[in-house]
Amino acid sequence: MDMRRSGERIVFAVRVTPRASREAVGGEREGALLVRVTAAPTEGSANEAVIRALARALDVAPSDIRIEHGGAARTKTVSAPLRAAAALERVVK
Repeated sequence: MDMRRSGERIVFAVRVTPRASREAVGGEREGALLVRVTAAPTEGSANEAVIRALARALDVAPSDIRIEHGGAARTKTVSAPLRAAAALERVVK
């Protein structure tokens, strides 16, 4: 998975599947972390669910996760604190 450092944060791509049967974070497709959420992609519900799911998976606060680009797209650029890098590598596998 493509992951880069930007100051005190790591930046990576996620591929979101909204309206999934269950929430899950893990795996990789075309260099992006797969995130499945049960929320529909309306009024920011799916983005909020993605932030919560990533925060749980990376063991950080939801306020530490930022959607940098692609708020309305399935493939998003997300950043997290640098301390989450090891957890992110475990989640991808």
